[in-house]
Amino acid sequence: MAYYGISSNLVLYLTRKLHQGTVKSANNVTNWVGTIWITPILGAYVADAHLGRYWTFVIASVIYISGMSLLTLSVSVPGLKPPPCHQANVDDCKKASTLQLAVFFGALYTLAVGTGGTKPNISTIGADQFDDFHHREKAQKLSFFNWWMFSIFFGTLFANTVLVYIQDNVGWTLGYGLPTLGLVISVLIFLAGTPFYRHRVPAGSPFTRMARVIVAAMRKWKVPLPGDPKELYELDLEEYARKGKFRIDSTPTLRFLNKAAVKTGSTDPWMLCSVTQVEETKQMLRMIPVMAATFVPSTMIAQIHTLFIKQGTTLDRQLGSSFKIPPASLAGFVTISMLISVVLYDRFFVPIMKKWTKNPRGITLLQRMGIGLVLHIIIMITASLIERHRLSVARENGLVENGGQLPLTIFILLPQFVLMGTADAFLEVAKIEFFYDQAPESMKSLGTSYSTTSLGIGNFLSSFLLSTVSDITKKHGHQGWILNNLNKSHLDYYYAFFAILNFLNFIFFLVVIKFYVYKAEVSDSLHVLTEELKVMRLKASNQEESGA
Repeated sequence: MAYYGISSNLVLYLTRKLHQGTVKSANNVTNWVGTIWITPILGAYVADAHLGRYWTFVIASVIYISGMSLLTLSVSVPGLKPPPCHQANVDDCKKASTLQLAVFFGALYTLAVGTGGTKPNISTIGADQFDDFHHREKAQKLSFFNWWMFSIFFGTLFANTVLVYIQDNVGWTLGYGLPTLGLVISVLIFLAGTPFYRHRVPAGSPFTRMARVIVAAMRKWKVPLPGDPKELYELDLEEYARKGKFRIDSTPTLRFLNKAAVKTGSTDPWMLCSVTQVEETKQMLRMIPVMAATFVPSTMIAQIHTLFIKQGTTLDRQLGSSFKIPPASLAGFVTISMLISVVLYDRFFVPIMKKWTKNPRGITLLQRMGIGLVLHIIIMITASLIERHRLSVARENGLVENGGQLPLTIFILLPQFVLMGTADAFLEVAKIEFFYDQAPESMKSLGTSYSTTSLGIGNFLSSFLLSTVSDITKKHGHQGWILNNLNKSHLDYYYAFFAILNFLNFIFFLVVIKFYVYKAEVSDSLHVLTEELKVMRLKASNQEESGA
């Protein structure tokens, strides 16, 4: 609620209160949102290597609350924002001073540092409460991520409806003060549950473990691999069993990295790594192409809080005689559509598909992501056609030059918002679950941060594409596709370009999944581990008996 309470309407605050143009305000939003989603890599690193998930979350929450409080202050004190301006063109208004921008953006980026520690760790703390060795709990965990997203989007729905209405019609002080208060209450609720949580001990930096494997393999690039993987270096099964960890057998994929486990006489950790360590590194590297295939859809998600909302400001928002719909509240339909889709998916789609595929999830996580990618192509084709219609109405009514409001209801934008929610139910939920599920046990936080990183890079990509397309289309005396006056712009061309980009990305995704190898199920490897330990103990007792 706190995060979406700010990001949903931020583009309008930057335009109306800080007097920034279309491209600048949209890019400031996507750059900030990009930072919000990139910082979880640092949060995951600190949690896995140093403080553990619980303490990283608690300290980050304090930073988050500080940022929210400063932000509320910056929109409340008159001296911290430029004087009001009602010009049609924001270029004619007085710009914000350096101090005003420093306080406002300082608060935004403090908040971003806070979310870096909360986002990757809170979902992982939740998932940690389920025991993979317990059959019933393992089954419940499959459903946990669906209900986790359901809860998140419930907060989002409140932000996109109630909070944006307060910001548009009552004031920004209350509009930002409420989510700050909500955040404080939620952290207190979390702290109240402390005695009941299962806490995982930090397992050391995943980056260091991965770096050791890559360095060791490169240092031994001339060393031949043995024919039998059993000759590679590995710790005793007893060692793993004692620590409650899993041993992973050598796999033929990314064979070059297996050289890190070739014995050469040195025991230096930067020269010799265990097979399990090599396989953990492979698992993290194998997921990178899948993550790359989610950058483009993440760029589409960035449009919800930027260009989609700017489109809404040009349309008729009147509902009844006195109620005006805030443009940002249409993002609430993304949430409603997502909530409905997740419930239908969990309650109906999964049981039906389970009978056919015998897969406990109904379909594989990558298949679920693929459906989401196809929906993103459909969304951008739909958005382009709707924008074409909006521009034709602007021409018919002579509203192109003055950028006036069109006699066209804001609800014509609904299809692109509703479809975006349905796509999220497939792609975003599957993405979080996939990166958590496929990450090695000791690197779960880093795995979870892959999904947030893809959103971050998607937002930075959105800023890059918007600036580049805006500049290129203005060359040689052309008018340009993206202007401050949307009635003169050509967002329909821009959305069509996005549809093509999504199609090319989908082909890339199909190539990636063709070569992707799922990691072994924990329950399977546990079964194998138990059997191997039995065999080892049997051999040991036989040797003792024969010795006796």
